[in-house]
Amino acid sequence: MIEILDCTLRDGGYYTNWDFDYPLVSNYFQAMENLPVTYVEIGYRSLVIDGGYKGEFNYCPDYIIKEARKQMPSKKIGIMLNEKEINPGDASKLLASCVGHVDIIRMAVDPKNMDKAILIAKEVKEMGFEVGFNVMYMSKWDEYPGFEDKVKALNGLVDSFSMVDSFGAMFPDGVEKLTKRMKQILHCKVGFHGHNNTELAFANTLSAIESGCDIIDATICGMGRGAGNLRTELLLSYLSSKEGVNTDFNSLGLTVSDFEKLREKYGWGTNLPYMVSGFNSLPQKDVMDWVTRRFYSINSILQALHNMRDKKGDNLKLPVFNAGRKKFDYAFIIGGGPSAATKANPIKQFINKLKDKQICIIHASSKNADYYKDIDIPQFFCLVGNEGHRLEKVFAGFNIDIMSCVLPPYPRKMGTYVPNRLIDKSFELNNITFSSLYQDSHTALALQTIIELGVNTIYIAGYDGYDGTINDNERMLTHENEYLLSRFVDKNPGINIATITATKYQGIKNLSVFGLLTD
Repeated sequence: MIEILDCTLRDGGYYTNWDFDYPLVSNYFQAMENLPVTYVEIGYRSLVIDGGYKGEFNYCPDYIIKEARKQMPSKKIGIMLNEKEINPGDASKLLASCVGHVDIIRMAVDPKNMDKAILIAKEVKEMGFEVGFNVMYMSKWDEYPGFEDKVKALNGLVDSFSMVDSFGAMFPDGVEKLTKRMKQILHCKVGFHGHNNTELAFANTLSAIESGCDIIDATICGMGRGAGNLRTELLLSYLSSKEGVNTDFNSLGLTVSDFEKLREKYGWGTNLPYMVSGFNSLPQKDVMDWVTRRFYSINSILQALHNMRDKKGDNLKLPVFNAGRKKFDYAFIIGGGPSAATKANPIKQFINKLKDKQICIIHASSKNADYYKDIDIPQFFCLVGNEGHRLEKVFAGFNIDIMSCVLPPYPRKMGTYVPNRLIDKSFELNNITFSSLYQDSHTALALQTIIELGVNTIYIAGYDGYDGTINDNERMLTHENEYLLSRFVDKNPGINIATITATKYQGIKNLSVFGLLTD
C-alpha cells in the first residue's frame, strides 16, 4: 500500500506566510485523522528570525505540535528543516522539545550540500526521530558530480528519500527511470514530491507509484509554492476508485472547501510563466515573485526566464543615464494615482509659474503622462517590465525631442520593453545609491533620476495611496513606496521633497498645489 504524506500547511505557507486561521487548521487536522494518510507534515522549524515576518507554521512552536498530536493521534506528525538555514550542531537546539511529540523530521536538501545534510541527519537520528531527505532539483541530478555515491551513503541513516521535482520539469518516463534507480541504490523508502508547472504532477506520481515508489507527497487543492503540487483529493479519489482505498469523502470535502477559498484569494496554480520555467528547469521563487508584481507582463516574465535559461541578463545594453546631463532646480514626479490626472491643470499652472527655473517632469508611471504632453520641458519616463507598452499608447502627441527613458541598472533580469522610437533616447542607471531593496521599482528609478539630475526641490503628484480594505498587491506597493521615500529622505537631507496632491502615504511632507499657486 502506497503511503501518503500530506504537507499542505508546510508547502502552502509560501502563499500565506505560514499563517492559517485556526478553524481551517482544525478542520484540516480532523480530516487528516479520518483519511488514509500516513504522515502529516505541519510546517518548518527554523532558527532564522531576522528574515522578515513568517507565521507560526514556519516555526512550529511546541503548542502547535501538541495540538496536531491531540487532533491526529493516529498519524505520524512531521516537520521539515531547511538544510540551507541550519548547520551541524543545531539539531539539539531546534528539536529537543519535539522528542516524543514529532515522529519524522525531513530535510529539504540541495544536492550540492549532501555532505552537510548527512552530518545534520546523524544528529537528528541519534535523537530518535525517523529521518527523511527531500532532495531537490531531480531534473538536474545528472549535473551534480558524484551524486549517486552520496545517495548510497544514506543507507543505514535515512528512513526515507523523496525525489523532489522542484522545477516541475519531469516527465513520466524520467520519473520511472529515477525511481527504479533510487530503489536499486537505497535500502529505505523512496518517495516522490511533484510540482505542477506543466500539469504533469499526477501523471508523474502515477509513474512513480508504478515504478515502486513508497511515499507520495501531496497537498489539499495542490496548495504549494509557485505552481503548486499534486492534489491530495485527486490522489485519494484515484486510490479509492482503482485500489479500493477506504476514503472519508465527507471529511475530505470539508477541508477542500476551506482551501478552495484560499485559492480564490492567492491564486496558486500553473500559468504560462510557470510552464516555461518548468520545461526549462528554472527556479519557481523568482517566477512566484514576478507574477504577483503588477507591473510585470507575461512577455517580460518570459523574457526573464529565457535570460535565466541562457545565463544572461537583459540583452539590451544602454548608455549610462548620468553622462553629461544638465542639472535641474525643480522636478515633478508624476505617479499613477488619480490625483495626477484630476489635478493636472493646477500642477501645470504651477509649473508655468516656475518657468524661469530649470524644471523637468519624471513619470514614475506612464498612466497619466498624456495629461502633461503640452508642457514643453524635459520629461523622463521610468521603464520597468511592461511599462514601455503603456508609454507607447500615450506618446503620440508628445514632442519626442523632450522625452527620455530611464531603465534599471544593467544587467536586468526582466525583459524591459522599450518602444522602437525611443531606443536612441533611452538610458540605464549606473546603480541605485540610496536603497538596496526594490531597485527595479518605478519609484526607485524616479528617485535615483532625481539624484542624477542634481535636483534641489521635488514635488510629487499621483501618489494617492488606497482607501478602505486593500489587497496584497496594494499593500505591497504601499510598503515599497513608503520604504523608498523614507530611505531617500534619510540619505538626501539636502533635497526638499513634498507631495502636492492628497496622499495616504506616511512620513513625507504634504503640501497643496493650490497653496503653492497662491504663494
